[in-house]
Amino acid sequence: MALPDPARAADPGEPMSAQEFESYTTGHTLYYGFAGKEYGAEQYLPGRKVRWSVLDGKCREGFWYEAGAMICFKYLDTPTPQCWTFYKIPGGIRARYENEPRANDLYETRKSDEPLLCLGPEVGV
Repeated sequence: MALPDPARAADPGEPMSAQEFESYTTGHTLYYGFAGKEYGAEQYLPGRKVRWSVLDGKCREGFWYEAGAMICFKYLDTPTPQCWTFYKIPGGIRARYENEPRANDLYETRKSDEPLLCLGPEVGV
């Protein structure tokens, strides 16, 4: 099912502050998409901890922190933080990936109080 792609304003306005971002996300799982399709989801836990998945049942654990106007995510399995600028838009939030400015912006497609589905570690025979 294709999801609507919200209008992209040239100037999305002021970035969300860390306090606004934390208030909006903590205790929720946000699903993100671009080009009309869901891309992934992040569960925002207390203490600025996160769990990310590209909706394949595999989850990455990490945390987020404020870096100027950006929100940076440090996942336990990667050394380089991933930094984003978040904007409040009608119907949710929009995220601009600052590590690669030419990347597509992601936008919130839905918000849930349910935890992210994460399968256990892969077990061999």
